[in-house]
Formats: sequence, structure tokens, C-alpha cells
Amino acid sequence: MEILLKYFSDFTPEQLKQFAALNPLYKEWNSKINVISRKDIDGLYEKHVLHSLAIAAAFQFEPGMEILDIGTGGGFPGIPLAIFFPEVKFFLADSIAKKLKVVDAVVEALELKNVTTQHIRVEEIKNRKFNFVVSRAVAPLKDLWGWSKPLLKKSQKSAVQSRHSETNSELRTMNLELPSPGLICMKGGDL
Repeated sequence: MEILLKYFSDFTPEQLKQFAALNPLYKEWNSKINVISRKDIDGLYEKHVLHSLAIAAAFQFEPGMEILDIGTGGGFPGIPLAIFFPEVKFFLADSIAKKLKVVDAVVEALELKNVTTQHIRVEEIKNRKFNFVVSRAVAPLKDLWGWSKPLLKKSQKSAVQSRHSETNSELRTMNLELPSPGLICMKGGDL
């Protein structure tokens, strides 16, 4: 957990307690239902929690915003972001029910009142709009955009851009404009 404090120093006591509880919760649940690679479970804070919080380093969600986490899996990036932004509403969706069983247990244990989960494919979400859609290593960017676009609240347009040149090349071929707010997706792997 120390690695979180290296990058984020302004956690409340409640947030520190919640982040500290993640390790034992995920170790217990991961022994029953594999939601994190067994080889990665000891690197939970670096490979999953900190990786998820990279979004918080770049984006400031405002209180009352609604964020959709597509393909949340074991609750990443949604759960760490929900701890970080307690005044923001998070909707964690996944098509695999057993993964959501773990997510629901973690949400309940942490008493996260700002998280709702649903066993659903993103394509089936209807009559809901979100300020942002977040995703972590779920699908190719083109698919993520196709699923996200109809779920985003309308606002001003802004060009999509990434820090990675190969991603920018892919984005240019798609000729996208992103509603701002919009899609925030993260590639898997190490920071």
C-alpha cells in the first residue's frame, strides 16, 4: 500500500482504511473466484490499484458525476476510483456474474455507498447516460468507443488524443471527436 502514498498524499483516514482493506479482501476472494491473475495478487497495489488511480492523476471528476466502468472484472478501475472520489457515482458493469459477486462483496465490505453494480453486457445498457466511461484492458479502442458513445451525456466536442504515438495513429484512422466528458480507457500492463 506504500506505493499509493508515494503518488497520492492527501487521502482521508477513511480512504486509507478502505485502500488498506483491499489486499486482504482480494486475497480471500481470489482464492475462491479468480478475478486477478494468481501471479499478480501480491502486486495488487502496484498492478491494479495504482494503475486504476492513474486516471485520478489526470482527471478530476466533479461531485455528482456518473461514471460507467465497462467490463469492471474484479472492480478495476471502478473500486479504487470510487474510494478516491467518494462524491462521484460509479456504475460497474460486467458480463460475468461470478466476477461481480466478488465486486459486490468488496463494495459491501468497504461500505462504498457510491457504487452500483450490474451483471450486463455494455451493449445492453439502455436509458442511462454517464459523464465518463472508464475501462481497463477490456477491448480494442474502436469497440470501446462504439459501446461508449451512446452512453455519454452530450456536451462540447473535443478531439481524442493519447500520449502514445501508436494509439494516436489508430485514433486518426477512426476520425473521432469525443464528447467531453467522454471515454477514458487504459491499456493493461505495467505502469
